[in-house]
Amino acid sequence: MPDHRPLIRRFFTAYAKRMNDALKEDPAIDTAGVLRSFADYFVEASPAGVIGGKNGLRFRLMVPRGFRYYKRIGATAMLISSLTVTRLDPLHYLARVAWDSRYQTKQGRKMRIRFTNIYLLQVKGKQPKIFAYITGDEKKALRDHGLG
Repeated sequence: MPDHRPLIRRFFTAYAKRMNDALKEDPAIDTAGVLRSFADYFVEASPAGVIGGKNGLRFRLMVPRGFRYYKRIGATAMLISSLTVTRLDPLHYLARVAWDSRYQTKQGRKMRIRFTNIYLLQVKGKQPKIFAYITGDEKKALRDHGLG
């Protein structure tokens, strides 16, 4: 079985580009690209709990809504500051992504919030799919910075 770590790195480069394109002043939201990044069913774990979701119509409707929320609170960019990919077995990988998110408040103040998410991916063929991710307390981090 081939080592898909380079493929996973390219996957996250494209993932970040889609987010940044959606955060531009004149946004380009690639909903189909976001949906292709996730398995048919995926799981999120955070301090708020563990939830699962189907990659279907409801998720399709939530993607643009999510980007609009981040733009409304002042998000301007989501940059990858580091990416570590660990091969778990021939089909499964763990990616630890350190994000450097950029915001600008309505008053013009610029700020950064750094955080790390952990993603579990399955690679079938040449298409990685996120089937689970683990996040910190995003709502608290945004509140601590006067956002959200």
